[in-house]
Amino acid sequence: MSSIFVFPGQGSQSVGMGRELYETNAAARAVFDEVDEALGEKLSDVIFNGPADDLTLTANVQPAIMATSIAMLRASGAKVPEYVAGHSLGEYTALCAAGALSVGDTAKLLRARGNAMQTAVPVGQGLTAVILGLDIDTVRDICAKTDCDVANDNSPGQVVISGAREIVEATMAAAKDAGAKRAMPLALSVPVHCRIQAPAADAMRAALGAVKMITPSVPLISNKTCTPLTNVDEIKDALVYQMTHGVRWRESVLAMSELGITEQTEVGPGTVLTGLCPRITDKITAKKLEI
Repeated sequence: MSSIFVFPGQGSQSVGMGRELYETNAAARAVFDEVDEALGEKLSDVIFNGPADDLTLTANVQPAIMATSIAMLRASGAKVPEYVAGHSLGEYTALCAAGALSVGDTAKLLRARGNAMQTAVPVGQGLTAVILGLDIDTVRDICAKTDCDVANDNSPGQVVISGAREIVEATMAAAKDAGAKRAMPLALSVPVHCRIQAPAADAMRAALGAVKMITPSVPLISNKTCTPLTNVDEIKDALVYQMTHGVRWRESVLAMSELGITEQTEVGPGTVLTGLCPRITDKITAKKLEI
């Protein structure tokens, strides 16, 4: 029996997240201040006060979710357990929590990641959508016919697709014809985890090559392999890989169970991952971090 800390990705943000911790907890305040210093701007002001349109910009929301998650962890005083994992950008947060990256370097990497993703696909040319009510194999079959990419395999009956706008729209229509309960666009400024993010993958390979990463204190269960990783070169390769390939979250949670993990604690804003866990397995108890 073992435990894991999991860290959320984009979509878990809200204006005002972390503000109370900043005002009342020195450890949390130090995290937000370190992120502001690393980025050379008051990202914390956008996090705490908005406007929402500024917070949800990909280049802002990625370091913002990381900062809030690490601030919550530091404020809680909790010790990182036997494993960590993260959904998409949450992998960077997980590595920071496990001591593989400094807070400042993580913020810089996520700012670079957000900028690279936005630059790779001109505004309006890409789309990300969620398909509800179809299993992953059915969605993959549809995507194979439409030349679309599976961006997230989140849980049974919840699959995210991504790519060029016209291709995603055609895939949504095909999914509805196949019996999907819902097929709807997501409010993201860029298409995620798809082939047209190849330029962003190249940018992140360079960014990761220039940063100091050390062996994490505990293994990272990778979105790429669904296995525990500790080798720095393998981790960096997996972070580049995730730019153009889907997040295997459902499989990752099942792998957690096979490793003997019985408790999952979500560290960060929102409860997305806590909600997904019981839809995937009944062998893991999921909860939010108590602060």
